[in-house]
Amino acid sequence: CSAPPISHIKTNYMRADSSFPGAVLLAGLITGTLDILFAFVYFSIASHGQPVSRILVYISSGVFGKAAFNAGPVMIWWGLLFHYLIALIWSFVFFLIYPKLPAIRQHPVATGIVYGLLVWCVMNLVVLPLSLVPHGPLRLVNSVINIAILMVMIGIPLALMARKYYTGKVR
Repeated sequence: CSAPPISHIKTNYMRADSSFPGAVLLAGLITGTLDILFAFVYFSIASHGQPVSRILVYISSGVFGKAAFNAGPVMIWWGLLFHYLIALIWSFVFFLIYPKLPAIRQHPVATGIVYGLLVWCVMNLVVLPLSLVPHGPLRLVNSVINIAILMVMIGIPLALMARKYYTGKVR
């Protein structure tokens, strides 16, 4: 009994016959991971090596306010949970609207770029102002970089995963 050659093994990470909740959960985990990893890299470079855990504490401050910054390591875990919950919500929304808007199915990369911009706008212009996160001024360079991160790490992968889920095509 020998294993089949690797070239014959299919990697159907998301099949059209998989469950909707499973597809959304996988999309949320993938995009959440891509987003947070890139955010860690960017923050590490921009802050000259400060601990990336500060990003997660900042995220947890959306619920816990300024107290999150003095509450210890538990806030890192809350921030990670909130981050993935947000990624899951954006994935769920995208998977819900995808079959209802035929125009977005034709151009997944352009759709992902627009969705990334939409995510940034809603998060920065609606959600963050309503949260307990300490507010600072919007800075153009940081905003452009963060928009690009959301386009590339959330929008485009979501568009490709939704296309794979609904049509079975990746390209």
